[in-house]
Amino acid sequence: MKDLLKHIIFDQQQRSYSHMVERDIDNNLLKLPEILVISGIRRCGKSVLLQQIRHSHKEQDYYFNFDDDRLVNFKVEDFQSLYEVFIELFGEQKTFYFDEIQNIPGWERFVRRLYDNGCKVFVTGSNANMLSRELGTHLTGRHCSIELYPFSFGEFLKMKGNYPEQKDFYTTAGKSLLKKSFDEYLRLGGFPRYIQDPNTSYLSTLYENIIYKDVVTRNKLNGERELLELVYFLASNAAKRFSYNSLAKTIGIKHPETVKNYLEYIESTYLIFQTMKFDWSVKKQMLAPKKIYFVDNAIIGKVGFNATDNIGQLLENIVYIQLKRKNQEIYYHDNGIECDFIVRQGINITHAFQVTRSLTDPQTKQREINGLLSALQTYHLKEGTILTEDENGELEVEGHKINIYPIWKWLLL
Repeated sequence: MKDLLKHIIFDQQQRSYSHMVERDIDNNLLKLPEILVISGIRRCGKSVLLQQIRHSHKEQDYYFNFDDDRLVNFKVEDFQSLYEVFIELFGEQKTFYFDEIQNIPGWERFVRRLYDNGCKVFVTGSNANMLSRELGTHLTGRHCSIELYPFSFGEFLKMKGNYPEQKDFYTTAGKSLLKKSFDEYLRLGGFPRYIQDPNTSYLSTLYENIIYKDVVTRNKLNGERELLELVYFLASNAAKRFSYNSLAKTIGIKHPETVKNYLEYIESTYLIFQTMKFDWSVKKQMLAPKKIYFVDNAIIGKVGFNATDNIGQLLENIVYIQLKRKNQEIYYHDNGIECDFIVRQGINITHAFQVTRSLTDPQTKQREINGLLSALQTYHLKEGTILTEDENGELEVEGHKINIYPIWKWLLL
């Protein structure tokens, strides 16, 4: 095993991580002594972020990526062999970087031992359920987390070399370039490799790996057809309401509980997110219809039926994921009139958002204002926000301030 580990270590050292876009993360977390867990969907840039953190720290360290087919027989007892190989090759160090360590059952005990011995440990993983279970069991109070997503619009612009200066928000040429870039981002999404080379085979491989490796194989499922049809339906109807019963009938799944389980398995890969209707009663939240959003618009376009033709759906999905990037707790509001998003912090509702392609149609404008106003009045908020494709302004309605922003501008605030 030790010879194999040496081969893998040196092979991994040869990998290139050029053209790294600096990610928008809370750098204060890097200074804490706790274990730092970076989680997120496959190919969103976790490994690259890990390398960025390594480069920002000048001390010597150990790095190992467990997402390697040569490690299929790696067991928890082999962690000690890995540690000994590290010391043999590089001397004794105090900083460890482990990529996709969740692939090895029992990893948390080894990491706990390192932490208890005064080491700083960084780990990545792409399965929320496994990470939360293992962290909660053995590493409670000893870790902090970063949830990483595909590139934000700002990171997308950095990769393209088009990140705006202040004047670009006000000049005709600057706004034109930003709008053009946003139209591209709306459909391409934020997976770094796909932005560089928009080849649909890349998305196909990514999607298949998530479904077959992270959902079907990991959870020992045999309802592959049902699962694929479920994701297809959800991608074609992103941002729309559903219930487990309605999905079961649509897909032809016998038990709604099976749908619930499928959605939990898929959500654990960070491919989708379920959003509940807000209610002070948890029971009512659980029973109310939910809405589904996808981690990236490129997945919606790849999996769904004519999904990229529904601009309103894509805009709403982008806004939702941006709120997730900011670690917001998100719900939708409906007391007979719907508001797309409300944000909760502790026991308070702090923000309300409506998303629409345009307010030029009077009926649409009134509907969006009414929905936002309903949320503002219900949660005693003084102001709210309507996000559109390209409109800017401010309204005063029944004593409430309504800010109107183009989504491309709001994403860069």
